[in-house]
Amino acid sequence: EVLVVESGGGSVQAGGSLRLSCVVEGLSYSHFLLGWFRRAPGKEREGVAAVGGLGSTSYASSVKGRFSISTTFAKNTLYLQMNNLKPEDTAMYYCAAQESFAYYPVPPLGADEYKYWGQGTQVTVSA
Repeated sequence: EVLVVESGGGSVQAGGSLRLSCVVEGLSYSHFLLGWFRRAPGKEREGVAAVGGLGSTSYASSVKGRFSISTTFAKNTLYLQMNNLKPEDTAMYYCAAQESFAYYPVPPLGADEYKYWGQGTQVTVSA
């Protein structure tokens, strides 16, 4: 069984930083796809960043240069470092995982690619 648990959300002023964490248990080492998604009120779920088993990463254009995804797989942990936050980054952030033996030069940001989801952590950015 795969377990996904996020933490680290909170409230911050525009221009501030937050780091989200996600503990993932049950995936095979190096055979995974991990991603961060978000859903703002009244909007569709959006892929934010993803990382593949060999370390390749991808980002939504809206966060590129401000957010950074990383893993410490020995600790089964996924991170999302969010810098220069903007009010439009306000959303519920979700961690997602999938076991995959494929190599992803550009890990996908489509939610359909992921099977396991956490409960979400709220990020609120005030102007």
